[in-house]
Amino acid sequence: MTPFTSLDAVACPLGLVNVDTDQLIPARFMQTPRSQGYGGFLLHDLSRDQYGTFLPSFPLNEPRFSRAKVMIARKNFGCGSSREAAVYVLVDRGFRCVLAPSFGDIFASNSIKNGLLPARVSEAEIESLLADPSIAEGLPLRVDLEAQTITLGNRVVSFEIRADWKKQLLNGWDDVDLTRSHSQEIEAYVAADRIARPWAQPRR
Repeated sequence: MTPFTSLDAVACPLGLVNVDTDQLIPARFMQTPRSQGYGGFLLHDLSRDQYGTFLPSFPLNEPRFSRAKVMIARKNFGCGSSREAAVYVLVDRGFRCVLAPSFGDIFASNSIKNGLLPARVSEAEIESLLADPSIAEGLPLRVDLEAQTITLGNRVVSFEIRADWKKQLLNGWDDVDLTRSHSQEIEAYVAADRIARPWAQPRR
């Protein structure tokens, strides 16, 4: 997995609340092999009318956000089912970060496993970012994971992320890599346990 340190990119102001996993990628598209790419399915039913025509006013369809790598949403982003494809569809579309006040628990966990940063920003700051003319104009911002900051012009906004998830993203680690990073502590525990509980050790 590619490490995530910092990102300079355009942010798409989605601004929706309770975006669920079925909205991110409707279930009918999950029969498509991942190798074909899921990017074209992102928010499919919200971004099109009943005839399948793109809605020009939907943020994701606006040309200035066509190369966005950051998405700004309101609370409870990624709620709903546990489908990991809800993260695949964002990553395949080119997104590396979502800014929101809160996330669905499983969605956030799946995001880390796929190199997508779920950055928790206060509701007040999200509203401020959504209203910022620079975002509307498609000007880039910077996301710095080490500092846990978002910089837009002279503005600096902080975000939260679990310490272990931050470590994984910074190093490009999956769950196994994270466990291996504690190998010395694990070996020391096992050695001490052999002494403290010899009766619990398996017979050879």
